[in-house]
Amino acid sequence: MAVASLHCTFSPKISTSLKLPEVTQGVQLSCSWRSVNKVLRSRYDGDRLQRKKGKWSLIPSKSRGNSTVLCSLAASPAGEVVISSEKKVYDIVLKQAALVKKQLSSNVLLDVKPKLVAPRTQNLLKEAYDRCGEVCAEYAKTFYLGTLLMTPERRRAIWAIYVWCRRTDELVDGPNAFHITPSALDRWESRLENLFAARPYDLFDAALSDTISKFPVDIQPLKDMIEGMRMDLKKSRYRNFDELYLYCYYVAGTVGLMSVPVMGISPESKATTESVYNAALALGIANQLTNILRDVRDDARRGRIYLPQDELAQAGLSDQDVFNGKVTDKWRNFMKSQIKRARMFFSKAENAVTELNQASRWPVWASLLLYRQILDEIEANDYDNFTKRAYVSKAKKLMALPIAFGRSLVSPSSRKQPSLGKA
Repeated sequence: MAVASLHCTFSPKISTSLKLPEVTQGVQLSCSWRSVNKVLRSRYDGDRLQRKKGKWSLIPSKSRGNSTVLCSLAASPAGEVVISSEKKVYDIVLKQAALVKKQLSSNVLLDVKPKLVAPRTQNLLKEAYDRCGEVCAEYAKTFYLGTLLMTPERRRAIWAIYVWCRRTDELVDGPNAFHITPSALDRWESRLENLFAARPYDLFDAALSDTISKFPVDIQPLKDMIEGMRMDLKKSRYRNFDELYLYCYYVAGTVGLMSVPVMGISPESKATTESVYNAALALGIANQLTNILRDVRDDARRGRIYLPQDELAQAGLSDQDVFNGKVTDKWRNFMKSQIKRARMFFSKAENAVTELNQASRWPVWASLLLYRQILDEIEANDYDNFTKRAYVSKAKKLMALPIAFGRSLVSPSSRKQPSLGKA
């Protein structure tokens, strides 16, 4: 069924007028806008659509205050209202930002202090965090070096989050991936719930359980990452970028939402908490899009294609072209557009790194700069991600570290405040 989309970003002072959109196949959109308004009022605090002189305007309610809100709806000719993946994710971002703002108001995040625990428990926790640090040092060397500048509490917490994410990813991409079933992921989610209820299963779980007792890390992003693993078990194609965006959020954007409460926001920052979360989300999306472009060959060998099917078709390409692995002018042009999109998300992410707590900026800057260089390497390989794997050399990594460190010293008050809009 053809679907027409209605997208707008607005503030309480702006009413964005949109011409009535047409369905892509030329069918005029004919649905009950009364039903659309009903959804708006229930989901978006009273916002409503208003038609005037042949144009539609999205009118925000007075209850919104000064916050900037994105509304992204799709309406089918049958009158059904569909919320886009971007809007679904944005709702989660708002919830996570609200949790951190609540903690900031009570100054909990400004000076995290360890809890008093029994000596035996303290020793076990130290061992748990040390083992998390060892895993991080082995599999994410550059990021690990950056974490050493963070305060001990924040550093250990980031290690614990990293290890949980890695273990979750290994379920479907590790050596035992062929044996993983949906029920196994269900058991992993139950284990996560026990972890949040202070009932850890092993030392790695104990480290994360201790972390969430000290920082306002919500369970939702972690559950969403597991949902991303479920998608990998049952889905190997993505019809459009809307579907791919949701997948990228699940498997990578969630990492940003988990990390911001630990890394903290600089006391000097004038950016909204929501905008910082949006930028953290954008970095996760950018990293995953980069992974996808780098790993086209490896994914194809497993029968997976993480490229938007509609955009492949528009470029004159098909699944078979991906499986054949031949670099043509069509493929080069297609890759150029995909790289451009990934860079756009990196740019959005860059806006808010400076807003983080100073001790937390270096690892984030290092991650951003190094991952973005993978896109440069794809270009340097003449867009051949079939026979060549794009990677950043050790020399370039070493050169990026002092650049990342220099950028981490820039405080929010010393730079022009950018517009940190929706990611």
